[in-house]
Amino acid sequence: MRFSSLTLVALLLAAPALPLQALPAKGAKPAAEPAKAASAAAPDAVDMDDIRNFSRVYEMVRQAYVEKVDNKTLMKAAISGMLTGLDPHSEYLDKDGLAELSEDTTGQYGGLGIEVLQVDGTLRIVAPIDDTPASRAGIKPGDTIVKIDGTPVDSENIDDMFKKLRGDPGSKIVLSILHEKSDKPVDMSLVRERISVTSVKVRELEPGYAYVRLSQFQDDTAADLEKKLGELVKKNGAQRGVVLDLRSNPGGLLTAAVGVSDEFLDSGTIVTTRGRLQDANLSFSAHPGDLLNGAPMVVLVDNGTASAAEIVSGALKDNHRALIIGRRTFGKGVVQTVLPLDAEHAVKITTARYYTPSGTSIQAEGIKPDIALADLAVNKADSAASLIGSEADLRNHLANEDGSKDRKAIDNDGSAENAELATKDYALSQALNVLKGLSLNRGKAVQTARQ
Repeated sequence: MRFSSLTLVALLLAAPALPLQALPAKGAKPAAEPAKAASAAAPDAVDMDDIRNFSRVYEMVRQAYVEKVDNKTLMKAAISGMLTGLDPHSEYLDKDGLAELSEDTTGQYGGLGIEVLQVDGTLRIVAPIDDTPASRAGIKPGDTIVKIDGTPVDSENIDDMFKKLRGDPGSKIVLSILHEKSDKPVDMSLVRERISVTSVKVRELEPGYAYVRLSQFQDDTAADLEKKLGELVKKNGAQRGVVLDLRSNPGGLLTAAVGVSDEFLDSGTIVTTRGRLQDANLSFSAHPGDLLNGAPMVVLVDNGTASAAEIVSGALKDNHRALIIGRRTFGKGVVQTVLPLDAEHAVKITTARYYTPSGTSIQAEGIKPDIALADLAVNKADSAASLIGSEADLRNHLANEDGSKDRKAIDNDGSAENAELATKDYALSQALNVLKGLSLNRGKAVQTARQ
């Protein structure tokens, strides 16, 4: 099984040089406790019997396989098998694979807008990307693609099925989707689009409380965040709190994750990486300057929050900068480096594990939220009309001494807006309520300090 390249989940994209040497992120320095160099490891000579067995199998396949297979195809399959046998994220990239990887860093490609993981001969959805055919069709993290255009997905054809997910904009495709916790697939007819992902969206949920949605981590994500959040503050004034939504964010570039974390932190470690090579041992630290000037933060996560999104979540959680709300995250805690072989071929190989500021590896475990929320939807309850809802409805009631006669102002306590948000997005409404509590507590603390 392996991670797809539908959207970039590799955390590190190195230039054509030595592994990890060309990482252009600020705040990087050698980790305090580097792993032992590969040269220090005990010699592991290749067994000649293994080489002979490989040659025999190669020749048997070339001569006896039911259909003729050329040498180039066999060698490519051998290389791919060696890499995919290591872990789900290492893979051999040909010209097309490199093009897809490059497209993913800019967020522009032809396809459906989904991150897919190959697991035991199936295609498992990690996360759909916002405002794409996949998300509009209702595809969710944890879903499984069981058929594509009527053809069942299995271990024999899974690579071909995976490639069919991308294609020319305007072309049609039918996916048979098995939703999580369901036993009956549903057919979804989708049209591929030119996916141009805007990774940052910023708006106010209500006056003083901002909402920042990051759909993935691209080259320009940190700069775009700084620009858009700065524009909102300039227009509406300083924010009392921010909800950072990382749900169904499949990840992206390590450099982007470090940059986003640094926008909200004044100091402290963001992430460290450790591998066998000396250049894989890095530590990234925050610089002075917080876009929110310390205003409270809540980070929304779910089981589709992966990779670079988990780096940001871990950095903000361990530095006590934000509360994490939602579901346990995906649990991808390793770093990939792209190592060129020539102009048209490369290998994407796992070169390091990453650790949150507390020194914790989240590999295969994910990040546990501070406040857990089940994946729920709510509906507004039906209730009979009430003749008397408050003192103001009673006959001959005494008027308010301030002289307020605006019935609409009396009734508008904010519950209607809360109900509207809750029915649209229950988790977001809960996050906003928690954020308001944090803001009130911060206001009291500031007032006490001034006294």
